[in-house]
Amino acid sequence: MNIYDTANRLAQELKQSEEYVNYKMAKESLSLNPDLKKKIEEFEAARYDAQVTVMQTGKNDEEKTKKMQELYMKLYEDSDAVKFFEAETKFNIVLADVNKIIGDAVMDVLK
Repeated sequence: MNIYDTANRLAQELKQSEEYVNYKMAKESLSLNPDLKKKIEEFEAARYDAQVTVMQTGKNDEEKTKKMQELYMKLYEDSDAVKFFEAETKFNIVLADVNKIIGDAVMDVLK
């Protein structure tokens, strides 16, 4: 069996998974709510900015963290935002698990 065929089958199975389908539907529902989509994008930008600061300086920027937390708390009041974040998290867990399985399988040559 060709490794690329296996990878393509894995990709198709991922696209058929409940986590993928739910995440895709959550993203599509955001397109129907531009205000919520904009708020989520603002939160994601703030989260990214805070993470970059930590990676670059090794320190947490209190102001950036506070801004990110405030945006998140406002979003968490919206059930559609909560559904989106839950779907996103579940799909990201599946991707991380698959990456870990593959990484663990070849770890002996990566050391």
